[in-house]
Amino acid sequence: VLRSQSQAEYSPKNIGHFGLNLRRYAHFTSPIRRYSDLIVHRGLIAALGLGPGGLTQQEADRLEEVAALISATERRAMAAERDTVDRLIAAYLAERVNDTFDARISGVTKAGLFVQLPQYGADGFIPVSTLGGDYYIYDETARSLYGERTGRGYQLADRVEVRLVEIAPMAGAMRFEMLTDPKPLPGSRRSFHKAKGRAHASQSRVGPRGRRR
Repeated sequence: VLRSQSQAEYSPKNIGHFGLNLRRYAHFTSPIRRYSDLIVHRGLIAALGLGPGGLTQQEADRLEEVAALISATERRAMAAERDTVDRLIAAYLAERVNDTFDARISGVTKAGLFVQLPQYGADGFIPVSTLGGDYYIYDETARSLYGERTGRGYQLADRVEVRLVEIAPMAGAMRFEMLTDPKPLPGSRRSFHKAKGRAHASQSRVGPRGRRR
């Protein structure tokens, strides 16, 4: 759910809080203390006249710049955290190559499927070129890959079974093989005659094709 939403960013412009139905809202992360919290605390000290330590006018004039800086810093910290977790999980599963796992499709692109192993919190990729039996087409609206000939395929949030075929611990990367057969996808099925009429054209397209297993 969080990944489907726009990432929040710090700003001196008070636009309220949609979820809380507030017209005015100030950032806080109590009991954690981030730099943004200190800015809010010092702003309150200055606004309420609570004594020394409040924001000066010069500092208040630079809040746009400060907000952009701490937003960028937070993104770098989150990226570093994800990279570290990915590498540690990959190292943990390094001896499990060729094992099978229950997974959930967490992302769909033209290039293939991203899957997550709920039991381990691991993420990996299934290239579309390894999906056998059909030429797979990406449907951005439905977040799915479906076979041009059969109309069967895979879509976001599907539960599937996968095999770990390759792992690179230092890169935190894992490649999987799909073991679950594609399912019928409503609205994606193409008639046999249309598929047959496009067979020669589809063979000349630039893009990966899977082999029937």
